[in-house]
Amino acid sequence: MKTFSLALTAALLLAACGSPDDSRAQDGVFAEAPRQLPGDAASMKASFAPVVRAAAPAVVNISARGVQTVRDPFFEMFGGGPQQRVTGSIGSGVIVRDDGVVVTNRHVIQNMQQIRVTLADRREFAARVVLADERSDIAVLQLEGVNDRLPVLRIDDREEQQIGDLVLAIGNPFGVGQTVTNGIISALNRTDTGISDSGSFIQTDAAINPGNSGGALVDMDGDLIGINTAIFSRTGSSTGVGFAVPAAMVRQVVDSAVGGASAVIRPWLGVKGDPVTAEVARSLGLDRPQGVVVTNVYPEGPGARAGLREGDIITAVDGTEINDQGGLNFRVGTHEPNATVAVSVLRDGRARTLNARVQKLPGNADVSAATAIQAGALGGSRVVTLNPALADSLGGDPFTTGVLLTRVDRGSLAARTGFVRGDVVVSINGRAVTSAAQLANVPRGTEVTIERQGRRVTGTTR
Repeated sequence: MKTFSLALTAALLLAACGSPDDSRAQDGVFAEAPRQLPGDAASMKASFAPVVRAAAPAVVNISARGVQTVRDPFFEMFGGGPQQRVTGSIGSGVIVRDDGVVVTNRHVIQNMQQIRVTLADRREFAARVVLADERSDIAVLQLEGVNDRLPVLRIDDREEQQIGDLVLAIGNPFGVGQTVTNGIISALNRTDTGISDSGSFIQTDAAINPGNSGGALVDMDGDLIGINTAIFSRTGSSTGVGFAVPAAMVRQVVDSAVGGASAVIRPWLGVKGDPVTAEVARSLGLDRPQGVVVTNVYPEGPGARAGLREGDIITAVDGTEINDQGGLNFRVGTHEPNATVAVSVLRDGRARTLNARVQKLPGNADVSAATAIQAGALGGSRVVTLNPALADSLGGDPFTTGVLLTRVDRGSLAARTGFVRGDVVVSINGRAVTSAAQLANVPRGTEVTIERQGRRVTGTTR
């Protein structure tokens, strides 16, 4: 189970940590008495059964197994080698196409070789991964051997939800079978969660327990509005703070997978900024701290061409409020490349709207064409010049410049000098490094600045 730290020493837990043992789906049979979808608050209080009846058949149990290679230094001291260990995971999923396309969380099936999906009516299917998107933690599976039309949940990406709306979380917590919990939407567009730097999540108090990852968050129309992905908890069990990936992002990943893409292509605006703090708001005469102050505009990028400048305050994208970089990344990233977005900005105290044509990040994310360094302080390493697409694919800042070390051979000059794989060489003797050719033969006594795990370190080669 992957864990992220949040304030007050509590943990943000990915919800899929059920027992790896196989689990049966819900054994119960839906009632035959006819009921209508609730049309008012009083009807909802009476029963959620019509919503569950419509939605639950499309929610599935996912059981995955894999083989992990582990190294035991003590065992290897006596001539032993790497050991193979069987691992497992249980989670939930949602059928979104009647030919067997299933959506779940990436962390449910990550590093797994055998995936089995059990429907609510106990039918079982083997499944293969069509696309797994790390950034959104969404994976798309294709069931094998489907001969008839399966029940589906409609993806509702209109984003018409409001805080306080009733929702149901349907999944397979603890591997006990399909369960349903109810609650309300506690917040929308949650970005500062530690889950993703480009995610904007639906927060709900519906109980989401281990094994619920990949399960459905549905509205009172029985439509899929989110995929449950994480909880905020000190104990690992639900405490009423759960997060779901919104349907807009789910739709984008599904469309990419069904369209034959091997990865989700997200456009960018080419700007970065900092949240407007209370102090900044006061200094600018704003009535409240809201928006993102632009601190950098990528040359010739979509934002620059639209007229965005450093110092502008971005307040909204397509009418949705923006309060941090994560929210900006999400709102832009849910569009298709070359789409036009309306960016609301404050400049010199005046509001205006700029239309930006967002595009995919420039550059190539392929590291296979790395350059081998044969001599000098970086001899024995392979390097590639950073570009926005490559930096973003590695989880870094697309604005980062420099040369990335993709490999450092053991015992090489680079290794003895102290370089490690993943270092980014930023400057040499105070001059910015923008090309791999600049590292071809770095002599002793050269001052080199690198970026390592978010920190800048300066030293002298020897």
